[in-house]
Amino acid sequence: MATAHPGAAPAAGRTSRSTRLSGGTMTALAATAALLIVFTTDQVLPATSDHQAQLRIWLGSRAAGFMALLLLTFQVIVGLVLSHPTNKSTWRLSKRLFPWHEHAWVFTIAFGAVHVVSIAMDHFAKVGVIGVLVPGLSEFRTVPVALGTLSMYALLITGLTARMTRLLPAGWWLKLHRLSLVVLGLAWMHGMLSGTDTFDAMAIYGSTFVGVAIAAAYRYWVFRSGRPTFSSSLAEEASR
Repeated sequence: MATAHPGAAPAAGRTSRSTRLSGGTMTALAATAALLIVFTTDQVLPATSDHQAQLRIWLGSRAAGFMALLLLTFQVIVGLVLSHPTNKSTWRLSKRLFPWHEHAWVFTIAFGAVHVVSIAMDHFAKVGVIGVLVPGLSEFRTVPVALGTLSMYALLITGLTARMTRLLPAGWWLKLHRLSLVVLGLAWMHGMLSGTDTFDAMAIYGSTFVGVAIAAAYRYWVFRSGRPTFSSSLAEEASR
């Protein structure tokens, strides 16, 4: 879920019904993804030792968390492309990319839900149900876990308001949607600070950070500098 430029909004209306998923379909896909994760963990890759069995829920939670982070990064980068000034004049990728940006949200939520539920079920993690729902009440790494909880709520707000634009005052959905970068930042810090395998997963954290930073910096640079796009440059040449 990334910052969406007002010019990108019409793409939602142009998207054909055949490329959009209904609420029920998205819910079914989310539930299927969650069940496949649990089934694969328990059946295809059974624990080979008591120690591994104890860590199974923790490992599943971390895997789901990494997947949610990657999907969220994908959403943010696609959103930055959709809202990029050059996209309206030259790239014109909104019709192709908007369905990916829209539907990826449900899979982000699905893997995020698996991450939250599994970590709440893990007695060794000492996070608990209250710890994952209320920021600051986790016994394990209180602040990092709280960042993850805040990220979860912010993700729900940005995603749901983007689907209920008609119920909000004009322009409000866009203001709330701009929290997407905050969502990713909170999720990124949550993973970095709460994980015990941060050093081993540095490639994931580094690539997601660099990818979003480059996309955001390029969009901001073009927008603030008023640099001519390829098509506007052609128009200037033609008028001479």
